Amino acid sequence: MVKAIVGGNWGDEGKGKITDLLAEDADIVVRFQGGANAGHTIINEYGKFALHILPSGVFRSRVINVISQGVALNLDNLFSELDELEKNGVPKPQIRVSDRAQIVMPYHVLFDELEEKRLGKNSYGSTKSGIAPFYSDKMMKIGIQVCEIFDDELLKQRLEKVVEIKNATLKALYGADELNPEVLYDYLASRRERLRPFVTDASKLLNDAVKEGKTVLLEGQLGTLKDTDNGIYPFVTSSSPLAGFAAVGAGIPPYEIKKIYTVVKSYSSAVGAGAFVSEIFGEEAEELRKRGGDKGEYGATTGRPRRMGWFDCVASKYGCMLQGTTDVVLSLIDVLGYLDKIPVCVAYDIDGKITTDFPTTPELNRAKPVIEELDGWKCDIRGIKNYSDLPENAKRYIEFIESKLGYKITMISNGPGRNDFIIRQNNF
Repeated sequence: MVKAIVGGNWGDEGKGKITDLLAEDADIVVRFQGGANAGHTIINEYGKFALHILPSGVFRSRVINVISQGVALNLDNLFSELDELEKNGVPKPQIRVSDRAQIVMPYHVLFDELEEKRLGKNSYGSTKSGIAPFYSDKMMKIGIQVCEIFDDELLKQRLEKVVEIKNATLKALYGADELNPEVLYDYLASRRERLRPFVTDASKLLNDAVKEGKTVLLEGQLGTLKDTDNGIYPFVTSSSPLAGFAAVGAGIPPYEIKKIYTVVKSYSSAVGAGAFVSEIFGEEAEELRKRGGDKGEYGATTGRPRRMGWFDCVASKYGCMLQGTTDVVLSLIDVLGYLDKIPVCVAYDIDGKITTDFPTTPELNRAKPVIEELDGWKCDIRGIKNYSDLPENAKRYIEFIESKLGYKITMISNGPGRNDFIIRQNNF
């Protein structure tokens, strides 16, 4: 069976943790899009890890971990993460890298930094990981595929072509130093032998696995609201975090995806610019930020403090709809145990009109949250394993959110550890 694990919000929902948990019964875990611009934080018996490129199944020695052709592959990130696993005593994981994956080049990072600097106060809040320039090159057909770096003559031709284009832009738009194709060739040549053992035909591997009835987890990065086509454009990522794209990024038929776990946070957080209707500020935000996650709500990639807000039913319902959700995973509910009253954004007020439908960006920028408050439970719920043992107000909160989403919440995360989960309906 093929299952997708995706985000229903702005990212940072806890997808890595659920992937790590479900990987116990999986054969293959696949990263199907995105790059090092977002991290999945995982806490287990080996320690605490922030994975940016590696799939979250790397802590299970029997699992094959695939970096598919949909991923923006940063080689230095890949190798440093593998070194970090080894340093912390994690058994050597089984890694496969698609021969059709494309490589994030140093100039992608450079262009990302230069453009954010040029935009100044109008910047998009990029993580400066080179993701937008990478995907731009991919669409312009001047990207470098993994399979190409083992052919010296072809690689040199490809680099000379792309450098000609890049240098014209560097000079005209940014007034920056030109690129040297020989330096870029040396960059790739010095890394390709370490990469070589991992390279495979990922689509064939995955399609064979599906035919053999193996369990495949498709792990998404970021969340619905960062989708290029359907999110809070232009403050979005440059690939699609939707489960529908997982079939494209991994190269498998879409009808093979039988389960779609959409992870939503029990409150809201976001990194980067763009509309955020339920956002809170000041001491209220800082208190929630300080208590959130394992050691506070700070970006796993950038370390930036995340923007904070209350649970947004409008955005989350929209997120679940676009993902094609079969199961909702509600994460980080333990964080809210300090509150007497828990605000929830149940609708938007746009120019005096109340709506529960997620609008386009111009209307979103004018939207004000319609808030309802629920009674808090005022206790620590970590360690609880059975839904029936939760405080009544915690159950009311979960069921209230479920009623607003219109999708069943089947799993609840109530702590940072791998096994801090409540299975409300064991149907996975």
